[in-house]
Amino acid sequence: MNFLNAIILMAPPAEGGGSGIGAFLPLILIVLVFYLFFIRPQMKKQKDLTKFRENIKKGDRIITVGGIHGKIIEVHEKTFMIEVEGQNRLKIEKTAVAQNAVAENLTENR
Repeated sequence: MNFLNAIILMAPPAEGGGSGIGAFLPLILIVLVFYLFFIRPQMKKQKDLTKFRENIKKGDRIITVGGIHGKIIEVHEKTFMIEVEGQNRLKIEKTAVAQNAVAENLTENR
């Protein structure tokens, strides 16, 4: 007989008559905690980012996920044309915009 089987055989017998919900209560609580502390805040953050990207207009200063700072000069359905230092123009996807550069500068100065 292997060691694991011996441990299982030495375990006290399960008590009968208990409700099934009592066995699943810890699992339900773990799922609830994960939802409240991880899933829900991430969904809210993603929703706010999507709303921010939809409201970007010409003249806004942005920072891309790659760290490129630029100014929006054209807005298309799925892309932006941004102007970076030296009057260079880049065409980027809307999903590449990470944040508003003006808001980032305000939080740095505090």
